[in-house]
Amino acid sequence: MVISKTASDSDVSVHSTFASRYVRSSLPRFKMGESSIPKEAAYQIINDELMLDGNPRLNLASFVTTWMEPECDKLMMDAINKNYVDMDEYPVTTELQNRCVNMIAHLFNAPLRDSETAVGVGTVGSSEAIMLAGIAFKRKWQKKRKAEGKSVDKPNIVTGANVQVCWEKFANYFEVELKEVKLREDYYVMDPVKAVELVDENTICVAAILGSTLNGEFEDVKLLNDLLIEKNKKTGWDTPIHVDAASGGFIAPFLYPELEWDFRLPLVKSINVSGHKYGLVYAGIGWVIWRTKEDLPEELIFHINYLGADQPTFTLNFSKGSSQVIAQYYQLIRLGYEGYRNVMENCCENAIVLREGLEKMGRFKIVSKDNGVPLVAFSLKDNSCHDEFEVSDMLRRFGWIVPAYTMPADAQHVTVLRVVIREDFSRTLAERLIIDITKVLHELDALPAKISAKINGVEKGLNGTVVKKTVLETQREITDVWKKFVKARKTQVIC
Repeated sequence: MVISKTASDSDVSVHSTFASRYVRSSLPRFKMGESSIPKEAAYQIINDELMLDGNPRLNLASFVTTWMEPECDKLMMDAINKNYVDMDEYPVTTELQNRCVNMIAHLFNAPLRDSETAVGVGTVGSSEAIMLAGIAFKRKWQKKRKAEGKSVDKPNIVTGANVQVCWEKFANYFEVELKEVKLREDYYVMDPVKAVELVDENTICVAAILGSTLNGEFEDVKLLNDLLIEKNKKTGWDTPIHVDAASGGFIAPFLYPELEWDFRLPLVKSINVSGHKYGLVYAGIGWVIWRTKEDLPEELIFHINYLGADQPTFTLNFSKGSSQVIAQYYQLIRLGYEGYRNVMENCCENAIVLREGLEKMGRFKIVSKDNGVPLVAFSLKDNSCHDEFEVSDMLRRFGWIVPAYTMPADAQHVTVLRVVIREDFSRTLAERLIIDITKVLHELDALPAKISAKINGVEKGLNGTVVKKTVLETQREITDVWKKFVKARKTQVIC
């Protein structure tokens, strides 16, 4: 048998019980070892640690695809060593990307003439796609302002406070002011009227979200387009729209084909979508499509020839794998319009099962909408005794990862739980989750209620003054206190 090292060594060394038949000594955790170890040992050591990760299928926080057909898995593994950027060496992969761009452009009703190719590019996800779209808007705005002899010092983008963090990253990295439309209780998406009011001559675009991360709701892009057209007429500006369809871009065309949100609206100049969300591909693929060639400034496209033939490129990344592009093409031709519609309809049906189960409990208020991304966002009607963070924490005991979070300004007093319904979340799993949530509520009801002073976020300072804490600080502190209480009750030893 292997004699264990002292506990003080555990934070700097990696140990593996099963690997002892191959290697007996521990490995340094944060430095490379001096010598090689057998491949079996390396595999087992890593595999043992990975078992402690959550189950991706039960990760209901994520929109990202966690299951694909074995045939597609095989295609991805066969292409794992192909560099996506090397177009001369791998021309077929390049052709598949172009086919995907054109299929998605047609899906989004791009105004393409016969035999005209679409303008777009594959990315590692919607974050990179948004960066590229934002750069294009900023450059076009700068060129127009310079031609008019005007300042280019203060560009801004108008969004809702519900945007994903990648928009904040873009604004920070590329020095663009982010003008956010605040939310309010029971209205958790950007108000088009307020958004247009924030538009000024320095606005490079208005970003609309087709599928809010917070509650799955689609923003009203049609109303935004109409209001912005009127403002552009009055002011002489030509402020455009970008649609962040990361989650909803592969949903709306199949479930709500009559909904006008895409290139049918004249001010929509670019759209991003995540292939690794409802495009049904594993993490690592996104797309950005421009309305016309004129909407992507030519000077942003680089031409290289040191990998072979002349290769135009417009990406933030350079080398990356080809597997996800191939997988996206597989899904598009394998499923077709009918297949994608069936998947999305099934997701919506399972979301209804979960929503109705929660409503029957009588303890939750449903925050998500019927039309939108298939997810269920919900809050406790009464969280005076126990809150959503505690429900989230206790569900992890059953293996479920259900996030709890507070809404952005000015609805930060609202706390929400959210379950994302993906293709691999079956009706059976929905029913099982309902049962486990019921168990959690029963267990919470048996626990002591939160201290009233902490509920109100009020504590005494050192000098006797009253200190008012933020809602988030209070919720975190309450959750920490509750965790310590539960841990203290776990005195039983399992043999």
